[in-house]
Amino acid sequence: MKNNNTIIQFSGAFLMAWMLLGTMNAQAQQGRSIPDKVHHAEPLYNDLVRDLGARKGEKEFNVGADIKKMGKADEYGYLAEYEFAPIDRLGLEVETDFAYTKSKMADVSSGNKLERLRLSSQYSFYVSKKQATTLAVGYTQIFNFADDGTAFNPFFVAAKSWHSNWHTLIYTGPEIAYHYKSGKTQMNWQINTSFHYALPQTDHFIGLEVNQEVASGSLETTLRPQVKLGLNDKLAVGMAVGFPVGRKENAISSFFRLIYQL
Repeated sequence: MKNNNTIIQFSGAFLMAWMLLGTMNAQAQQGRSIPDKVHHAEPLYNDLVRDLGARKGEKEFNVGADIKKMGKADEYGYLAEYEFAPIDRLGLEVETDFAYTKSKMADVSSGNKLERLRLSSQYSFYVSKKQATTLAVGYTQIFNFADDGTAFNPFFVAAKSWHSNWHTLIYTGPEIAYHYKSGKTQMNWQINTSFHYALPQTDHFIGLEVNQEVASGSLETTLRPQVKLGLNDKLAVGMAVGFPVGRKENAISSFFRLIYQL
């Protein structure tokens, strides 16, 4: 019980601090010059909290859908994200994840539920236009309603643009999950890398995202080739196809994302 209270208190303290970050120092940068920012292609599936090197006032709304066809059930995941930059180089994000499972078995019913809530922050501490490089650190607090627990996810991001059109990025960090009922703690390590080619003079790109997770001594990898089309200066749509490598469940999945710059 003591551990449960500690985890709950920590989560509550983080939530309060996260909300305060969105309002503090609102007037600190009036009269400022526009800070440097390097354009990096952002992966579609494991996307970032906000653009690297975010500038104060940037806002974005995303919706996404993840479809996976399996033997015993079809899984449909839905997400909604709102991200914004209250000050230069700091991005904040709220994300809700829903899941609908359509059972293919007569004795198992289908289900629809809110799986998790994610609250994230990300700060770009190094931005170099000369080197076309940005480094950032961040943190995500995950409230797992489906698993009755919470998870802590600090992460590091490094991105570099090559000759304007080629982009590489790595996102890595541990995810520490705590289950309230059992009191057990589990940790896995995420390693997500991406490689993209942006079409010159457009907001379109094609690329590959590699999502890896190290858990219980094993490595699971999913390859996600993807494409993004910029429909105008505010609206873009993206699609990725997931090919699992070395997983027990080898179901191919599809992911769609609609991106709207506010």
